[in-house]
Amino acid sequence: MLALTLLLSGSALAAGSEGSAQLLLGLFWVVLAATLCGALAGRLGMPAVVGQVGAGLLIGPGVLNLVQVNDVLLSLAELGAVFLLFMVGLETRFRDLLAVGKEAVAVALLGIALPLGLGLAFGLWQNHGLLTALFIGTALVATSVGITAKVLQELGLLDARFAQIILGAAIIDDILGLTLLAVVSGLGAGESVGAGKVALILGLSLGFVALVLALGLPLIRRFEPRLRSLSLSRMFNVAVVVGLGVAALSTVAGLAPIIGAFLAGMVLAEIKDELEFETKVHALEAFLAPIFFVVVGLQVDLGVLGSAAVLVSGGVLTLLAVAGKLLGGVLGARALGQEAWLVGVGMVPRGEVGLIVISLGLAAGIITGPVYAQVLLMVLLTTVLAPLALRVLARRVQPAQGG
Repeated sequence: MLALTLLLSGSALAAGSEGSAQLLLGLFWVVLAATLCGALAGRLGMPAVVGQVGAGLLIGPGVLNLVQVNDVLLSLAELGAVFLLFMVGLETRFRDLLAVGKEAVAVALLGIALPLGLGLAFGLWQNHGLLTALFIGTALVATSVGITAKVLQELGLLDARFAQIILGAAIIDDILGLTLLAVVSGLGAGESVGAGKVALILGLSLGFVALVLALGLPLIRRFEPRLRSLSLSRMFNVAVVVGLGVAALSTVAGLAPIIGAFLAGMVLAEIKDELEFETKVHALEAFLAPIFFVVVGLQVDLGVLGSAAVLVSGGVLTLLAVAGKLLGGVLGARALGQEAWLVGVGMVPRGEVGLIVISLGLAAGIITGPVYAQVLLMVLLTTVLAPLALRVLARRVQPAQGG
């Protein structure tokens, strides 16, 4: 169909429109590869994001060379990341955070401190600068809410206490991890890493989060009766405007737009059941988010990824990433007995959040190609292996608990 369209366009493909045709063709390959490879990953029992990153590797310069990264694709990828975090926020109610209990808070804090320390130590051991080492630690902090939740849903265990602790801790991880990302990204724009600057950026980040929630939650409830009168299409438009608006405000505050998008989603989560606009937002995210993951793969230099040094370093980093989250989960939820191991394993996948972190680091010039490849390898391995381990462990621990 695409070839027929190009042939019929004939004279329309003049010099001025050749760029548009090339862009559309590139977007065609990106969406097609994301769809096919994502579906294949699902059939193999792996998260779709793994297949979508693999799609980028396949159609990129290193293999088929069908698509080159350009400014338009990078912009679409950034939009994909924004709506991905907006959707994660829509699945997160603020009151749920308040109800998760002390175990979830303990798991979250340990799951940030331990991986951050291990990643920082790894970066310094690799002779990277302090900023790059901090960024590697930040990448290890991420936890994928979506991937773990999907596995627990398939097992019918979402209502179990250990599952609620995992989801609550992962959500807290996202908020604190994104705030940490804002701090590291802010430091990346300067020339020095000083305690005063760290305190300023951290204060600005936490202040922005507090302000959006303190103002947004009461306002959305106040306007809910008026929003009920809107059609589904208009309410979808309102949701998109709020998401983009808060994302833009976060950039004005010097933070990553994904932080604002996540907070906007949390605010709108308070009324999503009454107004039922979530399905339309998910449709938009389902189109844009895979583009982000494919672009992640497109930016990988296969020559670097395949080098022995990167494979060894990436393997070591993966072991540290697993150890940090597993230990944090087991210690934080030790009151659960054997189920604490389920909490630890459930916190391991880095998934989409980890991919967003490394993409921002590469775009900001904080990390180089080899470091990007090492962290990408860690993200992919934890994303593939942790769900498999969680399935096996859940089947063993749950019957033992029940018996």
